[in-house]
Amino acid sequence: MNKRDLIDKIGELTGLQKSTATAALNATLEAIKDALKEGDKVTLVGFGSFDVNYRKARKGINPSNQKLIDISDKVSVKFKAGKELSASVDNKKLKNTLKKEAAAKEKK
Repeated sequence: MNKRDLIDKIGELTGLQKSTATAALNATLEAIKDALKEGDKVTLVGFGSFDVNYRKARKGINPSNQKLIDISDKVSVKFKAGKELSASVDNKKLKNTLKKEAAAKEKK
């Protein structure tokens, strides 16, 4: 699902016009982004939480030539799924589909 699909789904579920659904989604994403820029944690009960994480500078290995490289420090965003979201996607049908895909990848 991409942003356009999500906007269509919001419109379908709420009865909002596409332009209104687009504005609502964009405003939501902007509010989350602004909070994270300030270092705030964003918690959507039942869905999950977004938080910022500081990663210090470190040494790494370039996988193409195996040479040592310097990786600079950075701030990254992490998402932790909420209990309800995790429970809702843990279903037998999806589990079987993903198992088959994983097995197919292992055979290649």
